[in-house]
Order: sequence, then structure tokens, then C-alpha cells
Amino acid sequence: MRVLGVDPGLTRCGVGVVEGSAGRPLAMTGVGVVRTPADIPVAERLVLIERGIDGWLDAHRPEVVAVERVFSQHNVSTVMGTAQASAVAMLCAARRGLPVALHTPSEVKAAVTGSGRADKAQVGAMVTRLLRLDSPPRPADAADALALAICHIWRAPALSRLQQAQARQVLQTRPDSPPARAAARRSPKGRTT
Repeated sequence: MRVLGVDPGLTRCGVGVVEGSAGRPLAMTGVGVVRTPADIPVAERLVLIERGIDGWLDAHRPEVVAVERVFSQHNVSTVMGTAQASAVAMLCAARRGLPVALHTPSEVKAAVTGSGRADKAQVGAMVTRLLRLDSPPRPADAADALALAICHIWRAPALSRLQQAQARQVLQTRPDSPPARAAARRSPKGRTT
């Protein structure tokens, strides 16, 4: 599986591509940052992020795009910029028919370091170790993007099984489903199961 991880940000949007599967060695195929100048209008910055992410999608052809789920912070303007950059990443993926997975920062930290409260240095150190790199990717946004991709690769099999189980459960509880119709045929008239 090849995953493009996106650590959204309006000034620095981290991007990283990791290839591999759960239980197997992982390989980094690309890492970087899409930058935008702070002194131009937000709309123009979003266009630059879109072009940057589209370039990464063209160059690396990922199967999935994993984006950090935006969470509430005290600084509303930071959250807005992060959410806008996140939406651009999701839009770029959706245009190409690529699945998008959202992971919270604590999910990513827990998957990569074993602790949902790990700091940026710990995440960078583990990304370096897991991908067998000579040094941690810089800036931290780039390391975070790789961590998102790693998290998704490791969590994808379990998430897929969970989604399949949920879909089966929904199907079985629908009154028009084959299991529900079979149960209705077995139960005596006037009684419900």
C-alpha cells in the first residue's frame, strides 16, 4: 500500500509518502513541505497548497491519502488555516477518486511511538527509526506527514475489518435484509423475535 500523509497547515503543509503493509518493513518514497507565503491572501495560499498536493499525487500515485483530523485548539485562526488546508488535501484526493482517511494527532502518536502524548521529537525519532532514515525529516511537519502515512498503513487492516463488521450488522438489522426475512418466516404469526 502506498499512502500520502498530509500534515495540513497554511504556511507549511507537510507531505510524505510511505509504502508497505502492516507487519512488514516500510519505505519512505518521498517527503517534503508545501509552503505558502504569509503575506498573500488566504485564497491564493490555498491555490498554492492545491497545486503542491496535486504535484505530489501526480509524482507518487498513492492509493490512499491520510490527513490529520483537525481538532479544536485555543487559537481559532490557526484552527481555521489548518482546516482549510485539510479540506484542500481531501478535495485533491476526492477529485482523483482516492480514499481519504482522517487520523487524530493522538492516534498517530500512539501508533508510531506507543504514546498518544508523545512530543514532536519523539515522533521524529520513531519515524526515523521505522523508515531506517539517517536523520529525522525536517521540518517537523514533514516528519508528522510520514507518521500519518505509517499510522494509516498499520491501522488500515483493522479499520477495514471494523467497517466490514459494521456494514454486516447494519445489513442484518434492516427489516428487508435476508437474515431478517428468514427470522420473520421462522417466527409464529403475531409474535416478534
